[in-house]
Amino acid sequence: MQNFAEQCLDIARSISVHNLGYINKDGSIQSVEHENSTGDEAAHIAFALGEYYRLTHEINFSDYNIIDLAAKVIGFQVANPPKNSDWGGYIALALLSFGAVKERNPVWEQLSEEVHGRLDSLLIRRPDLKHNNGFACAIAKSVARHGLRLAKRDDTWKWVDRFLAYCDEHSTSGFFDSGNGQGTGGNFDVKGLSNLSFIRQALHLHTDNFALERKLPSLRTHAEKYIRLIPDLIREDGTCWVYGDNAGAYAQMYCISVVIQALRDNWIAPDKQSLYVNVVLDLFQKFFCHYIDQEHGYMVIRDGERSSGTEYSSIRANFDAMRYLCQWSRLARKSTINAGRIRRVSAFKGGNRLVIFDKNIKKENGLFIYRDPKTGLNLQLPLIGGNGQGNSDSLAFPHCPGVFDWPTEKYLPILQPEFTIEGKRYIPSYYGKKLSTGLGSRSAIIFTYEQPELITVEEEIVPGIGNCRVTWTFSEEKIISEFLYIMKERVRVDRLQYIIALSAPHSIYGANNLALDERSLGAVVEHDDMLLRWQEIREVGEDPDYRSCYGKIHYLQELSRRHPLIMHPGQPYRLVISFTPDVIRI
Repeated sequence: MQNFAEQCLDIARSISVHNLGYINKDGSIQSVEHENSTGDEAAHIAFALGEYYRLTHEINFSDYNIIDLAAKVIGFQVANPPKNSDWGGYIALALLSFGAVKERNPVWEQLSEEVHGRLDSLLIRRPDLKHNNGFACAIAKSVARHGLRLAKRDDTWKWVDRFLAYCDEHSTSGFFDSGNGQGTGGNFDVKGLSNLSFIRQALHLHTDNFALERKLPSLRTHAEKYIRLIPDLIREDGTCWVYGDNAGAYAQMYCISVVIQALRDNWIAPDKQSLYVNVVLDLFQKFFCHYIDQEHGYMVIRDGERSSGTEYSSIRANFDAMRYLCQWSRLARKSTINAGRIRRVSAFKGGNRLVIFDKNIKKENGLFIYRDPKTGLNLQLPLIGGNGQGNSDSLAFPHCPGVFDWPTEKYLPILQPEFTIEGKRYIPSYYGKKLSTGLGSRSAIIFTYEQPELITVEEEIVPGIGNCRVTWTFSEEKIISEFLYIMKERVRVDRLQYIIALSAPHSIYGANNLALDERSLGAVVEHDDMLLRWQEIREVGEDPDYRSCYGKIHYLQELSRRHPLIMHPGQPYRLVISFTPDVIRI
């Protein structure tokens, strides 16, 4: 994989050329026009510089001295700590990247005694475990304390055990719940991959190889659950993991990192290595074509057609990309796999799969995946918590950029009926019971779940109102959604609405993207006991709030009832809507 390694290094250098100028002389960071600083860019820049130094051992790059820059941004960051709690982990691994022993660490030698004292306090400070990166941050700081000899006791393995125990306590299948204590919990998104990749990178810098060998099998057991999931999530054009927080560019980077680390560690069986090499190449091709400006060579996550999470600034994203590219290059150089001898084929395959993340007496969380090789559709229907954020990223509808789209970090009842009852909005997402799949007529695939109690958009389960049963049916010709409500008491619904978002892929970035042709989604109301009506189509193409991580949303099609509906107890109310997507590749 030497060619891949060189390509990653070339892109990393190109990104650094365009972004090192944003670092001021005092180590502070300038913001891109029309963006606000997230406050933790300096920590991410330090880690990126450390990865570049670890890969190349170059001290000077262009007109910049890497050691001086790293010392400046670390000094500035510890003097101006941001509100979030995970930046300390990036500082810790940044320091270790320049040297595991402080006496031979050129950045440590450049820092003043005042900064040394602040770093000592930072690395010993207990992290906020409610933060989704809390455990990974604790492990990274513990590795740094041990490596830099700032503590006599090594707590790294205790924190690894606590991380693994947390996964087992919050998931019957051993996945990572990135919930922050808000909502119903069960937020099984791509941040699990982020944590595993970060932890594995931190442990690779640990000096106690004997203890490392004892702990890796347990970490591998949890990582393999995600590794086996990635080939089922990847689309024909290389898009992967499109639901939940951190979808888009970061999801691509997390997936590539975990797979390359697994290949380096021989966690993938020899007969599966060719598949995962193709997975890496597909993911990287999508990342390169969709998020790297081909003319200038820097990363673009936010422009006039798409957006990204507010926790990421463009500066932070560019240096994170630089860091990951250097990591991929370093790991690929160590790989013994000859990618040139592996037949280059798409990793996309047809089929369907139901993944149960957690199953207990109160609720179940899972993910249904439907893949159609004929049309290229890869539909990811999550039933997970959303941290009480009330946005569309985690709603239970088939996510598929370019076909079934949604605005990032904004709430709309996409492909689901929303009931407004006494000022509260209810939507059939976030949790379920009796998740199951089956075969229907003409080899159709059925996915169904129940909600014994209704849940609000803010993830409050309200007992005593009613229950809901949701059924999705997938076949080559048609996709059918059915929502069946039975109320437990007489209920007045003040408003009921259902939204379809119509979008288009990015006009400049990307290749072989899925899109809708002239017949669009072909939405038809098959059965309606609630007497809904199609409203006038809303054009939102120029509104920056209606952009996804992949392209611009142009129109919103609303099916709603704008006058009250009285729903009687025990009487079934069904809403059935079918889709015949006219899918093309552009």
